[in-house]
Amino acid sequence: GRPDLRGTVSAAPGGWLPVDAPADPWELLDAWLPANDVPERPQLTLSTVTPEGVADARTLLLTEYDREGFYVHTDARSRKVADIAANPGVAITLLWPNFTRQLVVQGRAEIAADAELAQAYERRSPYLKQLAWLNSIEFAQLPLEQRVAQWSAFQAEHDGQFEQPSTWIGYLIRPIRMTFWGSNPDTASRRAEYTLVDGTWRIGYLAG
Repeated sequence: GRPDLRGTVSAAPGGWLPVDAPADPWELLDAWLPANDVPERPQLTLSTVTPEGVADARTLLLTEYDREGFYVHTDARSRKVADIAANPGVAITLLWPNFTRQLVVQGRAEIAADAELAQAYERRSPYLKQLAWLNSIEFAQLPLEQRVAQWSAFQAEHDGQFEQPSTWIGYLIRPIRMTFWGSNPDTASRRAEYTLVDGTWRIGYLAG
């Protein structure tokens, strides 16, 4: 089996990266990221490029990850979906509290499988399920009092049970480069960068 790095990836004395990073980046991911069944999901910044070539970014939740990549979900009518349709090259950034660790992933986004989408929606909290229905541009234009009233009315109408809306979409981000940055109070920090070359991950170290 794979070695358990959770006890070795710590703040001191080796910093948030082990002395020798493993050949397989997924071992570090398993040590850094919460398991998929942990209800509170990590926040990430998803960066895209608009059809006009302008960079854009926004915060999402990391729904889950596996050895295929990282899964995020959003409204199919959003700008980020239009960006991905025009250019599937994206980046995601995760930053840990107190700036102790950072993970930057470059990859290509593709629409997630229907089964994954359904499972991901089912695991969402009631609030997030309702948000998938009402988080639209039209709803955002309403004054606060009206938005609160419509939210409550929608919740009561559906008795807190919300089916998956057709406007909800998921993406699998397949990584081609993953860069792990770890702070170290005893010396300069550094980054362990994994690059996918012909199906094999190659590792190198960069200045922090």
